[in-house]
Amino acid sequence: MLVATIGNGGAGSFLCSAASVRHSHHRLLSFRSSLSSGMRLCSYNLSLNCKRSKLKVVVVANAADSTQASSASTLNKTIVPDDGLSLSKVSFGVVGLGVGLALLGYGFGAYFSFLPGSEWSALMLTYGFPLAIIGMALKYAELKPVLCITYTDAERLRETCATPILKQVKSDVTRFRYGDEQHLDEALKRIFQYGQAGGIPRRSAPVLQAIREEVTEDGRYSLVLVFEAKAVQLEDFEQRQAKFASFFGPGITAEIGKAADDLYEVTLISNTKAEASG
Repeated sequence: MLVATIGNGGAGSFLCSAASVRHSHHRLLSFRSSLSSGMRLCSYNLSLNCKRSKLKVVVVANAADSTQASSASTLNKTIVPDDGLSLSKVSFGVVGLGVGLALLGYGFGAYFSFLPGSEWSALMLTYGFPLAIIGMALKYAELKPVLCITYTDAERLRETCATPILKQVKSDVTRFRYGDEQHLDEALKRIFQYGQAGGIPRRSAPVLQAIREEVTEDGRYSLVLVFEAKAVQLEDFEQRQAKFASFFGPGITAEIGKAADDLYEVTLISNTKAEASG
C-alpha cells in the first residue's frame, strides 16, 4: 500500500491511496483520489520502473466519468454564505417547548410565592402546559432541513432559469418539516415503488443528505440531489432516470452519477438557458 500527496495543477493537493502489483522490475500502482470539493472520485495509474536506486514515475490519468469536469469547474466558484435569518430556519418545536416550559416554571414559582406575580400564575399554568405538550409533539415529529450549497452563478440563474418545481423542491428540503419520515418521501415512493413488483423495500429507500445549486458547462441551472443509499446500487438509480425527469418535470433533464461509497447524485438540469446579455 502506498500513500502519496499529489498536486492538481495549483488548485491544492489531494491524498491518494495506492495498491501495487509487482512484476519483475516494474510496479503498476492503481489508486483512487477523492477531491474534497464536490465529493467526486477519479482514478489514475502510476507506472514505476524500479531498478537499483533509480525511480521513474509516469502518471497516466484514466478517462474520468462525465461528472469529473463539472467537479473541477466548481473548484474556483464562490459559495453563497447561508448566514441570513429566515423563518424556515426556526424550529417551532423548540420555540413551543421553550415557551411552554418557561410559562410552567414561572407559573409554579409564582403560585407557591417563590416568584412575584401570583395573580398571573393560573393563567401561565393554563397556557404553559398545552404549549409544552404541543412543542414536544412538534419536536418529536420534526424533520431537519438538509445541507444546501449554492454557488453564486447558480443563484443568479435561479429566478430566471429554475422551474417552479425545482424552486419548490429547494424550499421544501431546506426548512423544518413536521410529520414526514424523510425529505421527498412521496417522490421517492413513486419513483422506487416501495414494496411493489420491480421496486425496492421501504427500508432500503435512499435518504436525501444534501442539495447543491450549480451551473452546468453549457450554462444551465441545475439542482443536485445527494442521496445516501446503502442497499441500492447505481443501476437502480439509472433504471429510474426517466422517472426522475418525469416526476420533477416538465422542463428538466435528469442525470445520474455516483459521488462516493453509498452516495449518489441526481442532477436535475433546467432546459431553460439564460438569455445572453447584449
